Amino acid sequence: MKFRPLLFSLSLFLILLNGLLIPSVHAQSGNFLYGDQLPDAPELSARGEYKVGVQTINLVHKNQVDILNSKEGKDPLYDRPITIEIWYPASVSEDAKTVVYDEVMGTAGDTLRPLTPFAFKGRAYRDATPMTGKGKFPLIVVSHGYVGSRYLMTYLTENLASKGYIVAAIDHTDSTFKDANAFQSTLLNRPKDIRFIINEMEKIGAIGSKNKLENLIDSNNTGIIGYSMGGYGVLNVGGAGYSEAFAGFYTGMTGGSTSISVNTANNEEYKKLADDRIKAIVAFAPWGMERGVWDAEGLKGLKTPTFFVAGSQDDISGYEKGIKAIYEGAVNADRFLLTYKNARHNVAPNPPPAEALALGLHIDEYYRYAEPSWDQRKLNNINQHFVTAFLGIHLKNQDYGKFLELQENSNEKDWTGFKPRSSTGMELLHANPTN
Repeated sequence: MKFRPLLFSLSLFLILLNGLLIPSVHAQSGNFLYGDQLPDAPELSARGEYKVGVQTINLVHKNQVDILNSKEGKDPLYDRPITIEIWYPASVSEDAKTVVYDEVMGTAGDTLRPLTPFAFKGRAYRDATPMTGKGKFPLIVVSHGYVGSRYLMTYLTENLASKGYIVAAIDHTDSTFKDANAFQSTLLNRPKDIRFIINEMEKIGAIGSKNKLENLIDSNNTGIIGYSMGGYGVLNVGGAGYSEAFAGFYTGMTGGSTSISVNTANNEEYKKLADDRIKAIVAFAPWGMERGVWDAEGLKGLKTPTFFVAGSQDDISGYEKGIKAIYEGAVNADRFLLTYKNARHNVAPNPPPAEALALGLHIDEYYRYAEPSWDQRKLNNINQHFVTAFLGIHLKNQDYGKFLELQENSNEKDWTGFKPRSSTGMELLHANPTN
């Protein structure tokens, strides 16, 4: 199952290629890297006090349902490989060199969009020594879209680590650019992967782990961030159980497998999965409401404070009957909904790489990242600002309430933390839990 945004006209595509709009997407031109502040960036988007280290860890989730080889309702098991990237506060020598991330565009098996390698610079330091003497740092787990990768939101992962968080971003097997596979794997494994990584990060941070992050991870103080299918996953992990109707649909599409039922709202095993380590959720453009993934009872199970981010013209997850309907239905959670007016689905990723403009590449390589109505760098800065405020309140007890206690319509009055005249085109809703 693949989702492709609307195509620009050929004439506009040629304009892009001829360079008239190139400055808006060359986010890494000169010394400007993903996540850096624009001149009008809001206050809390600034990088924090820490230098940032980064490491890659390969994990195996043993004895998982091999849904891609399920037949006649019989689910074989396999050992599921999962790679994560971890960013953390670090001590860095003066002569250390910042990281270069190796990434790809395209989608595995898609002849129209073959895998195309590219690289981009970050502001982290590969395998740097972790910062010690500051106590433990709260844990953040990040889940990308379908398809995507652990590098899809480095503007945010690096930024949060610089502010004193340990951030683990997941490469979801069968759901990355490099290994995209049938959609039923993504539907089943998103919440399972997220739970697994929280548990593994707790082990990595435990005394005696022999990992460089030993005794530095406060897993009892965890936030989870998801974009698109990642949003689908983090909401379920946070308590929003899937509907019975969705479970029935899944059983039909997999030839009889009931493996997803463990994540439905009325399943007793699902209720036992409630995780009080999770103190905050950020859901960028979460997918599923328009497809019947949740019903009213399922959404009532979401009780963890949640910050939703959406585009008012989202044509993948939907807005009024999609993301906003989730926000309205999650009546037992303290929740916010930040809406970018006229934006579509891509409210969360890094800006498009310069290579996405190369002649001959499919325009969807550009639109894997780009937002048609907003400068992606500005979106990134605003996301950094609000996510910092929200997580700071719930994971660090920071006094950031003034940055969220705002007039709904940003056009009527400058929002706190924004430079004069810069907070236009947005809406921020807030609802308290009913119970």
